[in-house]
Amino acid sequence: MSALLSVGAVTVLFDGVTAISNVSFDVNQGELLGLIGPNGAGKTTMLRVITGVVRQTSGTVLLDGKSLDGLPTHLRIRRGLALSQQIVTPFRDMSVIDNVAFAAGAAKTASPLKAMFHLRRERELDAGQRLLARLGITAHAAESPKIQPMGILKRLELARALALAPQLLLLDEPLAGLNSKEARLLADTIVEINRGGTTIILIEHNLGEVLRVCHRLVVLDNGEKIAEGEPAAVMNNATVRAAYLGSGAAASTPATTATAGDQHAAA
Repeated sequence: MSALLSVGAVTVLFDGVTAISNVSFDVNQGELLGLIGPNGAGKTTMLRVITGVVRQTSGTVLLDGKSLDGLPTHLRIRRGLALSQQIVTPFRDMSVIDNVAFAAGAAKTASPLKAMFHLRRERELDAGQRLLARLGITAHAAESPKIQPMGILKRLELARALALAPQLLLLDEPLAGLNSKEARLLADTIVEINRGGTTIILIEHNLGEVLRVCHRLVVLDNGEKIAEGEPAAVMNNATVRAAYLGSGAAASTPATTATAGDQHAAA
């Protein structure tokens, strides 16, 4: 498989404190990769490096073989990145469908001049309707985001990201705040999106769902990569188990992936 994203020896220092230390990994075309680790592991910082919110101290990030280093976030999005954020922030004075249509028309609104010559938006509304149907929230199209429960807002956030037609979709804790049924259903939707051809990086603390849906895992702890590989093997790695469950877990009988996920979810 060819690498769509390559993170090479990335280090991030904040006022002399190391947030990420010499981390490298690839995300293959068509892959659903889980980027996991305990709280404070460096996952969000790595996501911000990829999106350009944080500039790395050293190292490089390549998308489809081309460097993203030095590019601002909006240009990285035009290169093919999209982010679904943990804290959902739709335009609350727009309807659900208008939120998605606005994202679908990003190319038209890139400059005031372009926007002046593109007043019709039937194409964007059609794209928005298709995405709402794909995410199972068509019934809420004309409603305000202000009245939507978290489960609908999470799906709206995902629809807005997909409206950008990304090469690589970054998901920052999309299951956070959902009950177990909602989380499983949304995880199934993420799998369907991936099977449709979208490469995905999933940051998520719900280990049960991560282990169920991801093809491969990269594990960070204290800013360092401590493991990478197939989910079951990674979660039976003594270093990973110690990072999640405490140092005593490393010496115990190897835990099943389900047990590891259940214990973390209960923590």
